[in-house]
Amino acid sequence: MTDPSPGNGIRTRVLLQVSVALIILVTMACSLVVIGRSLRQRAAAQLHDDLQNSLQTFQDLQLRRRASLERENRLLAALPTLRALMTTHDARTVQEGAKDFRSLSGNDLFALVNPDGTIVAAEAQGIQNQEQLRRELGSIMTHPGKRYLVASGKLFEYSVEPVYFGSPESGTLLAYVIDGYLVDRRLMQEVGRGAGAEALFLADDHVAASTLPEDRLLTQDWSAAFPSRSSDGVVLIGGRRYLGATRDLPDGAGMPLRLIVLKSFDEAEEVEREIRRIVLLVSLLAVLGGSALMILLARTVTSPLERLAAAVRAFAGGDRRYQLPEGGPQELRYLSHVLAEMRYDIEKKNHALLESERLATIGRMASSVSHDLRHYLAAIYANSEFLASSSLTTEERAELFEEIRLAVDGTTDMLDSLLLFGSTGTAVRRADTSMQSVVHRAVALVRAHPDGETVNVHVEEYEGDATGEIDARQMERAIYNLLLNACQAAAEGDASPQVTVALSGELSSISVTVSDSGPGVPDAIRHSLFDPFVSKGKQKGTGLGLTLASSVAHEHGGSVELISSRAGETVFRITIERHNAGMASKLPDSSTMVSQ
Repeated sequence: MTDPSPGNGIRTRVLLQVSVALIILVTMACSLVVIGRSLRQRAAAQLHDDLQNSLQTFQDLQLRRRASLERENRLLAALPTLRALMTTHDARTVQEGAKDFRSLSGNDLFALVNPDGTIVAAEAQGIQNQEQLRRELGSIMTHPGKRYLVASGKLFEYSVEPVYFGSPESGTLLAYVIDGYLVDRRLMQEVGRGAGAEALFLADDHVAASTLPEDRLLTQDWSAAFPSRSSDGVVLIGGRRYLGATRDLPDGAGMPLRLIVLKSFDEAEEVEREIRRIVLLVSLLAVLGGSALMILLARTVTSPLERLAAAVRAFAGGDRRYQLPEGGPQELRYLSHVLAEMRYDIEKKNHALLESERLATIGRMASSVSHDLRHYLAAIYANSEFLASSSLTTEERAELFEEIRLAVDGTTDMLDSLLLFGSTGTAVRRADTSMQSVVHRAVALVRAHPDGETVNVHVEEYEGDATGEIDARQMERAIYNLLLNACQAAAEGDASPQVTVALSGELSSISVTVSDSGPGVPDAIRHSLFDPFVSKGKQKGTGLGLTLASSVAHEHGGSVELISSRAGETVFRITIERHNAGMASKLPDSSTMVSQ
């Protein structure tokens, strides 16, 4: 399991700041959506109401203007001079006199019609073709009750008033007078301002008059925008959105006539944009304020929390003096107090555990050493008594002395192992040393040992450079322990006792492989081979050999491994680092093994 790195993850203060910013931004986005939708719905409803009011206002203004026109026409028809003119029944005289009456009315359309419907005199602003004007005016008399006339593409609103000689009830009908005004852009603007909207007249789906500029009307398909004769809808004119309402006018003479009133969305959209700007500004201020608040909060919450986490890491690294935070919120103070108590309890229990393990180690060491030490001391004591006898020959005395020497050497070897075990972990005295010479000295020592006298120790000579920065004394002892264990194991095997030592080198490491022909490592101790005082199945020894070898290898940046173990072959390998990059270039591309 890999320990988590202190640098992984997101810091609490960053998480808080990002969370606040995201909350504000999401709230802002949702607010903009909700506000925009609400404003658009309200604007559409308000525009619809305004549109209906504007439509009604427009029609009311038109009605008042029509009433004024009819009143003027009645006054005109009641003039005695007009009656006298019509009694002449002379077309040229009537046409000449009609000019004065048109000037008197001041309107854009004027005509005098005989009782039989014959147009005697007619004049209209902007229309030069008198014959066409007379034909179109003739349709007025066939459509009584109409109020609008489209002549030569121009829209006129008119009034028809009969002229009587005498009273209308008992007098004689002399003629009809037609008086009207041109419904043009100027007039539409005057009426439109009163209604607070744009307006236009459609005559047979063609614009007859409008308050809109001409360039906005050229490319507009009004029949597609308002397919029915009484419909409301949104139309795009000149890149601007309008809500429009249309009404049929039954007063058109001979063709469909519609009034369309338009209200622009510009004002509502500007209000929406302004509200969006305000919301964005408020959101930006909220983000800045929230960040400042999180920074302040980090000083009171996250800073003590980070110091607490640093204290935990320091304690895990062995620093027991790291100061725990005392400030911050109540929960952090409580957590710091609990951590302090926990640290004290852990230190106390660790101290007790170390004492217990020290005593247990001493006990295991005493138990392991006592048997061999008593054996050696007993041999020295007994042979010393025999040497005191005066009846021994010189050969017998030499034999007894040799047994005493072996016992003393065994005791010395045991004490050296204990001293080396106790000194591991101290400073290693490294120097450039040939691993080949270390291996040869270790082999010589093990061959001189009683357990190695009957074993064939074979060294495969390495021709490459095996020089490294090592502590020669410790490394010699480590290899010696591996060899001695191998000799003891080989002596217990069924085959001829054989131990082989091989040396190999890499760019940055050196390895020594020791193999024996013994019965193999028991399964019961394979998981604890390198623990101290483990010597199951061995008749003698302290159980420190592999432990010392592993400790020495570890101090040299390497390790001891059990490569394989089976009956007839067990292989251990100790690997250490060279710690000398300059030696890498001296290594050969390949190595040759030569038997010694």
